[in-house]
Amino acid sequence: MIASRTFATLSRIALCMALALPAVSEGADTPKPAPKTLAASTSTPGLIPAPASLRMRKGSFTIDADTPLRADGDAAQSAARLFSGFVAKSHGLALEPAAGPRTKNGIRFVIDQSLSGDEAYALEISSSRIEVRGRDARGLQHGAVTLWQLMVDADGKRTQLPALRIEDAPRFSWRGTMLDSARHFQSVDEIKRLLDAMALHKLNVFHWHLTDDQGWRIEIKRYPRLTEVGGCRIPSGDGGIDPRSGQPRPYCGWYSQEQIREIVRYAAERQITVVPEIDIPGHATAAIAAYPELGVSGKPIAVSNEWGVNTNLFNVEKSTLVFLENVLTEVVDLFPGRYVHLGGDEAVKDQWIASPQVQARKAQLGLKTEMQLQSWMMRRLEKTLAAHQRRLLGWDEILEGELPASATVMSWRGTEGGLQAASQGHDVVMTPASSLYLDYLQTASADEPPGRPALVELRSVYAFEPVPATLAKDKQHHILGLQANVWTEHMRTFARVEHALFPRVAAVAEIGWSAPSARDYDGFLDRLPAQLQRYRALGIGHAKTPFEVRIDAEEDRAARTATVTLSNPLGYDDIRYTTDGSAPTAQSPKYAQPMSLRLPIRVRAAAFHAGRALGDASERRLSAGSLLQRNDEALTMCTNALMLRLEDDGPADGARAIFNVDIFNPCWEWKQADLSGIAGIEIRAGRIPYFFQLAHDEPARKFKPAQSAHGELVIRAGCDGPTLASLPLPQSPGSDGFLTLKAPLPPQPAAQDLCIHFTGDTRPAMWTLDRVRLLRSL
Repeated sequence: MIASRTFATLSRIALCMALALPAVSEGADTPKPAPKTLAASTSTPGLIPAPASLRMRKGSFTIDADTPLRADGDAAQSAARLFSGFVAKSHGLALEPAAGPRTKNGIRFVIDQSLSGDEAYALEISSSRIEVRGRDARGLQHGAVTLWQLMVDADGKRTQLPALRIEDAPRFSWRGTMLDSARHFQSVDEIKRLLDAMALHKLNVFHWHLTDDQGWRIEIKRYPRLTEVGGCRIPSGDGGIDPRSGQPRPYCGWYSQEQIREIVRYAAERQITVVPEIDIPGHATAAIAAYPELGVSGKPIAVSNEWGVNTNLFNVEKSTLVFLENVLTEVVDLFPGRYVHLGGDEAVKDQWIASPQVQARKAQLGLKTEMQLQSWMMRRLEKTLAAHQRRLLGWDEILEGELPASATVMSWRGTEGGLQAASQGHDVVMTPASSLYLDYLQTASADEPPGRPALVELRSVYAFEPVPATLAKDKQHHILGLQANVWTEHMRTFARVEHALFPRVAAVAEIGWSAPSARDYDGFLDRLPAQLQRYRALGIGHAKTPFEVRIDAEEDRAARTATVTLSNPLGYDDIRYTTDGSAPTAQSPKYAQPMSLRLPIRVRAAAFHAGRALGDASERRLSAGSLLQRNDEALTMCTNALMLRLEDDGPADGARAIFNVDIFNPCWEWKQADLSGIAGIEIRAGRIPYFFQLAHDEPARKFKPAQSAHGELVIRAGCDGPTLASLPLPQSPGSDGFLTLKAPLPPQPAAQDLCIHFTGDTRPAMWTLDRVRLLRSL
């Protein structure tokens, strides 16, 4: 989707900047090792989300391979199977659910409708038994998840559980995660892994973005070309070329209706509702590529291989509305949930405005604006959904026109749209880009994968409150809950999806579950290490960057020293370090303040919590030579109009370089570079396709005119200062995709800002800076 969704588009990206966002399996015959059993903890368990009520008691209960698992009825059996599946994966214990009466020294799952609150559960552990009670099937599953969480804590796996009683229920009914499968495709098994992880966090809505400019991923029997044509694109640059044949290599993927039913069933078994999204009237390029008559011009086009906001819209002919109604008829047959998402966002109206046919249709309908025309289309499709007992859901742009009374609004451009919709009596799901777009980078680490231009840190996610303070009390029930979104333009692999989601989605889960008065960020950080152990136990990948230590250094080349500062992005303050090359331990020196260190030196550091390392040690080697070099991570953007963290377009397979670049003004600055004794500069640069659709943001794209055939590399003394060096650029980089240039520098003051940019149009390809090295005088 979408600007912030789509590339954050550019309208989205601009929005976020306006909001000031801080930018080896075992063989079949290999016996499994016995699970490590730890003594029952005397501290409060580190559960996420935190339960409403937890009372510790005396005693403990040990679960082993002989522990009976009793479950009568379908709901109890389903919860018991989820629990036993988690236990089998984490502990290697085979606990088979069975019907029958409660037994001593056993675990029992049972429905108890006397419990108060939707999705409520109670969990009681004594020395003689464990009982999980749920108001309904959903509550039973939540209790099962809590029970399994108790079996994995910050120390690892345990089978001896403390006696306790938990009474719990969620605050919100909508606790969602959105995955974009249109920009990059995920396999059925990967979707199932995500659903398992959602169940672990007691999340209950999977919003599935299935159509966009870059791909149509859902099989529609009546219109096979939607997947045959719309399900494939040719990636930009080297990524779209087969390295063996040199021919175009398409990127394809879609889900058959059989696969979709399988995923919907799998989700239902985990008490998760799947909400499909078919984007209308914009983000329609893939569908129009399949059936050109659906577009405004009627001319053949290709599935888009560019990110951003595309101007292609569905037309408003009767035949196109019939097409969309037929599509939705098949969609509702696949997805039994209450809601169908129809998008409605970022529909740039340029094509409609320029089309005589669209303008005639608008006049025929008695409408005055293009937004009214979009609203007419939405109302028509809402009737189709209502005929199938479904409700329309759309992004907050749908508020700009007349809405059906039953429409639900998903507020992404801040919370103002949600406030407006709820005040008008519409149900709302809060998902503001500034707090819940998890494709945005989560730390400033150089180890972050490609991503959005702003930071959405764990702390800011946890601080989000879905109910606006100014919303009238009698309207607050319209806030159904919240949702984290993951747009996948930059996520070629599922590992990157997991990196984006975890652990930040744990904060989303707690917001959706726990009362505001029960939320405490420091307490959440105390419990987070236990959740990391659960991720490892279930094979869930998570971001490592929030748990690493950032090592910053300010150099003094003349004194051959560096002032080193250590920090952790999440705020864990027990940082241990070494300077002798050894791995930091809990007994290593504790960092307290910036340190002046003699060069050369090797600094290693790790963050600890309760005596345990949270991740691998970070390392930085500092020497007189290393201080002469900066990569793009260590430089600033000259204007930072729209800085993105972009992946190289090649090689076609495998790892690719990552560049920080301002696509509106590709210019980098080395602030106060120490130029004493420096006679020259070496620049290493890459070149990538300019694969962005900017729509109305196109005028913001700036570049300096070229003075030679292919432009120049220019180094200035400050961005408004004199030119220090200018070198002509070749037509293309070397065979490895990079270019290295050296230039002499005239004598400069000891400290001087260096401004580096490339001249020439950034379309169809742009140079990007990779590394700068200062060259000493001989």
